[in-house]
Amino acid sequence: MKKIHIIGLGLLGGSFALALKKVKPEITFTGYDSNIDNQNDAKVLGIVEEIKENPDADTDVIILAVPANAISEILIKTLDSIGPDTLVIDFGSTKEALCNAVADHPKREQYLAGHPIAGTEYSGPKAAKEDLLDKKVFIICEMDKTNIHLKGMAYEILEALNMKLRFMNPDEHDKHLAFVSHLSHISSFMLGKTVLDKMEDEKNIFDMAGSGFASTVRLAKSSPAMWAPIMEENKKNILEAMSLYISNLSKFRDKIIADDYEGLYQEMLKINKIGDILNLEK
Repeated sequence: MKKIHIIGLGLLGGSFALALKKVKPEITFTGYDSNIDNQNDAKVLGIVEEIKENPDADTDVIILAVPANAISEILIKTLDSIGPDTLVIDFGSTKEALCNAVADHPKREQYLAGHPIAGTEYSGPKAAKEDLLDKKVFIICEMDKTNIHLKGMAYEILEALNMKLRFMNPDEHDKHLAFVSHLSHISSFMLGKTVLDKMEDEKNIFDMAGSGFASTVRLAKSSPAMWAPIMEENKKNILEAMSLYISNLSKFRDKIIADDYEGLYQEMLKINKIGDILNLEK
């Protein structure tokens, strides 16, 4: 590999470039972002050597790291224009609609449907971190539909970045992410809204906000430009996750109304087990 082009020079695209530059300095990075400030920052920060809207004809890999609802159109246009030796990888948080959109594309085998499970509540090139992807999971969907030789470049990159591979079906990916990622962001946003609404009456409420509140509401600082499109693209699964969450929240409230504190204790004790599960996944 000699050339990689990144479309979307934000947190993920920028972190990817910074990390790969460290282990493969021979690769030249070009890129493009619809935000002019992001373009300038990416150039100044050394994320890319050159800003260009279209990659060179001999580019080896093109990374799509744009909002979820923009990927499909860009992916199709990119596949339409590339030569036979270029691989396109997307970093989108949803996969089912995207894979369906290119299922019959004549260059489908030049696309790898990917999702790095990494991020922070910050966005843009200035938020990019060289170690963001280190030891993180990278999900690949429909692996068998990607050309075996082009797929080798993806494996080389992911191994160099020290990422852990997982393989899933697109529908399975979207359903699971709705529960373990998308719902947690919604919960954080709504906790933030609830407290902000209360603050209109009680100006000093944040004086009592401790580390528990800060860690729980941290995700509410996430970019709406990224998360609104995710809600759009994964609507069906997110609504299912929200319905179950609201049901559980209502049952928890009902126990408090009924003074069933032993029931609350037992419920929370069972939920404590999630800590053991998360430790196993590290």
